[in-house]
Amino acid sequence: MLWILMTAAAAPLQVARNALQRGLVGDAGPWGATLVRFLFGLPFSLAIFGAVALATTGAAPHLSARYVVAVSLGAIAQVAATAALLVAMRRSGFAVATMMQQASLPFSAVVGWLVLRDHISAQAWAGIITTTAGLAVLSWPRRDQIAGAALGTVLGLASGMAFAVALNAYRQAGVALEPHHPIYSGTASVCVAQAIQTTILLVALAIWRPAALLAVARSWRPSMGAGFFGAAASACWFAALAMAPAGPVRAVGVIEVPIAAAAGRRLFKERLSIRQLAGGVLAALGVVATALG
Repeated sequence: MLWILMTAAAAPLQVARNALQRGLVGDAGPWGATLVRFLFGLPFSLAIFGAVALATTGAAPHLSARYVVAVSLGAIAQVAATAALLVAMRRSGFAVATMMQQASLPFSAVVGWLVLRDHISAQAWAGIITTTAGLAVLSWPRRDQIAGAALGTVLGLASGMAFAVALNAYRQAGVALEPHHPIYSGTASVCVAQAIQTTILLVALAIWRPAALLAVARSWRPSMGAGFFGAAASACWFAALAMAPAGPVRAVGVIEVPIAAAAGRRLFKERLSIRQLAGGVLAALGVVATALG
């Protein structure tokens, strides 16, 4: 199953991008660091698409209203999801917001099933539910972090729903553009989505946070690395979404968690508790069930 391989390839690339982005927040702030992901990723995305286009024979992309609406909706929903998650983290803490944002996994499956009529096998549903439970255990906040977390819970859930909309919209975009060449379709859609997101964030920061744009410009050298890994990860994600429903793709993508844990331990000296390790094992079992379903 090629979509599983593409999703598995996206996970370490995304961890590398996140690790590089973490060091870029500084003066640029979280929104500046988010802009880095799209602005510096766009040239690499265009290069990746160019290579794929040259290697693809017989592709006949169909630029339709369905495609334009889907890719635009995905791009805007992804930015909105990031905004909700950032505010949730600021208001109620990282742990609460992260736990609630994991709702994007079941939301992705349900939206794809109800709205887009995606077929998901019983075993894949079992895997998605198991993975969701594992993520809940893994990211469940401590008792002292839950107090006063009502707004963070709502915003975290909103973020999860927006991410679910983005994933399913990107899937529809890939299928609408060129269903017979998913890697071509996925890499092309990355370029379009990142162009939309870059424009939105450039305009917004120019109006509200011009200092962040200067900080982003000054950090262009390290930002190139984050841009490259982000573009490569997005190309793999979009290609996988063009081949399989968003729910299973999102579930298999959870293999990012142990990779991120290993990177956090190595690079940032972070440690996981026994509860978090147990949640990781449960999530891993769900990933296996989903992939085999």
